Amino acid sequence: MIYGIGTDLCDVRRIAATLERKGPRFAEKVLGPNELKVWQARSARVPERGLRYLASRFAAKEAFSKAIGLGMRMPMSWRACELLNAASGQPQIRLHGALSDWFEARGLRAHATITDESDYAAAFVVVETLTTP
Repeated sequence: MIYGIGTDLCDVRRIAATLERKGPRFAEKVLGPNELKVWQARSARVPERGLRYLASRFAAKEAFSKAIGLGMRMPMSWRACELLNAASGQPQIRLHGALSDWFEARGLRAHATITDESDYAAAFVVVETLTTP
């Protein structure tokens, strides 16, 4: 059964402007530890790829927060939710700490898709219950 659906569209230029103003601290606030490593590696090779990675993860976390119905309030936080790619390339949501506990206590599972183009990043998340009421 569907618990919630969330979507977000992020303007990559807005993320670029914020990153320029705040520097790497912005990425450190938004990205979890595993995502941060990917962002740093991508940014070092091709800065534009790093920027789109950051924007796509921003959009995905916004979409996830909408799908679970919390928005950006506890236990949801930027760093407690990571979107990492499986070996196949499929984005997978990995949760940490209180958010993971909250999510598991409700018997939920999430599915995400992420895409980006030069100016926009978009994400769509479906959260389902694992048990029927």
